[in-house]
Amino acid sequence: MFSFLRAEGAVCGKKLVIQTGRTQRGAFLGGHDPGAASATHFEESAPARQEDAERGFSLRKLWAFTGPGFLMSIAYLDPGNIESDLQSGAKAGFKLLWVLLGATVIGLLLQRMSARLGAVTGMHLAQVCHRHYRTVPRVLLWLMVELAIMGSDMQEVIGCAIAFHLLSSGRIPLWGGVLITVADTFAFLFLDKYGLRRLEAFFALLIAVMAVAFGYQYVTVRPDQSQLLRGMLVPSCRGCGAVQLAQAVGVVGAVIMPHNVYLHSALVKVAPRRTPPPPLFAPEPLSVADCPPQSREVDRSSKKSISEANKYFFLESCVALSLSFVINVFVVAVFAEAFYERTNAQVNAVCNRTGSPHSHLFPLDNSTLQVDIYKGGAVLGCFFGPAALYVWAVGILAAGQSSTMTGTYSGQFVMEGFLNLRWSRFARVSLTRSLAIVPTLLVAVFQDVRHLTGMNDFLNVLQSMQLPFALIPVLTFTSLPSLMKDFANGFFWKMWGGLVILAVCAINVYFVALYVAMLSSAWLYMLTALLAAAYLAFVGYLTWLCLVALGAPRPDPSGLGGNDVGVLTEPQPEFGS
Repeated sequence: MFSFLRAEGAVCGKKLVIQTGRTQRGAFLGGHDPGAASATHFEESAPARQEDAERGFSLRKLWAFTGPGFLMSIAYLDPGNIESDLQSGAKAGFKLLWVLLGATVIGLLLQRMSARLGAVTGMHLAQVCHRHYRTVPRVLLWLMVELAIMGSDMQEVIGCAIAFHLLSSGRIPLWGGVLITVADTFAFLFLDKYGLRRLEAFFALLIAVMAVAFGYQYVTVRPDQSQLLRGMLVPSCRGCGAVQLAQAVGVVGAVIMPHNVYLHSALVKVAPRRTPPPPLFAPEPLSVADCPPQSREVDRSSKKSISEANKYFFLESCVALSLSFVINVFVVAVFAEAFYERTNAQVNAVCNRTGSPHSHLFPLDNSTLQVDIYKGGAVLGCFFGPAALYVWAVGILAAGQSSTMTGTYSGQFVMEGFLNLRWSRFARVSLTRSLAIVPTLLVAVFQDVRHLTGMNDFLNVLQSMQLPFALIPVLTFTSLPSLMKDFANGFFWKMWGGLVILAVCAINVYFVALYVAMLSSAWLYMLTALLAAAYLAFVGYLTWLCLVALGAPRPDPSGLGGNDVGVLTEPQPEFGS
């Protein structure tokens, strides 16, 4: 066994020894494969000082582990979330803030499982899926996750294009904003050449821009604090109807992003002294791609070190998601205070009185105001002046630009993990940008901004439908003692995870029912029925494998063949053995 592990270390091309410190404090011992086409500074390590190991809590060590959680939290601030926030405020006032809080807490606990998988195994979720699922379900799972990433990319491109359109007072057409977004995404992605910490600092700057921009709106509008606290802490929705119920479901679907679960496990995965052996029936030999890039390195031969890493990654995630929650609350509160229960005619009158060029967006009728990212900026400009509109556009631009970069990184990790291959950053970004841009550009060229923002509703439904393909695998693998050892999910986490998956599936059924109700063609009904049957069959298959991992009876694993759930319970070396 010892000689096998040494050979494995040679394949990875590095001495599998703990290395800590921000490269200023010592030589970089880890090294990475110089021939890896997709090498980025996520392969760089940011250290934890070992002299702090005996302390109960160390701010210095928390700082060393800070970074992955904030990159992960950007998905909670993408343009889709911002649009969900403003619609929540405009349609339900402060009444759904408790739903936003609950969804954020659920998201935090899911991110905890994702981070623990990466920290304990040294692999991210896509790589674990590659090692343990059969070929057909593995490929289907990859396609579903890629579909979610493409949907998220489209929302982010739409947000950036609208921001450029608003900032230029309409001089930059929507299709021009789409093309600018593509170009600056390529430019910003090459910032990782300057080091991991600088890249993380850039993302932190974008989060700070969002906090200032949406905080400015909050201070300008001055929401009622008592109503805000009541809406956040009292789980009720008096007087709510179907519109508010649909919006509550949309809040949950917008906050919890499937690709974010895969991303977080990749950002936190830590380098071991030795990597775990491949599954007993693995069909492919160990390769360089099985030795993933590391962003933080921890001694995985020590349970204490892994436990400490889990603690600090969770604390950092708490801080990061708390900040993202506050920014989301800013947006909800602004639109709840200023625009809840207003009519189009009222808004049109104010826009005309202030000389806004956007009064035509609001027809002269008494129907309740309907807002999106574009109309949201316009109505802020009508009521609070041009400065509010431009600050709003800056916030949307920061949200779109940051999330489109993290989405590209998610796609890179997912492709490398599921397919066991590496593409260059240029090739990966070119593919994902093309898939996101072509339909968005067509709508931007041949339709108007209302059709462009209207795509967000469909994309939110699409991403919500992909949630089980992240939640079921992460619950499956974090519940396996053979994989997670002493860090496997206990009874509480298994039950809680199962209930969350049931709730998500119920939300998806509700979304599908709403969407199907809007269809007017018989063949569309039939196509939807066939797709729904295939979808439910695949979710059922993954659920069965999850139940096996949770301890349900299963057939003899020797009859399951290679690379399946049957090998998940194969014994692996104990920590430090």
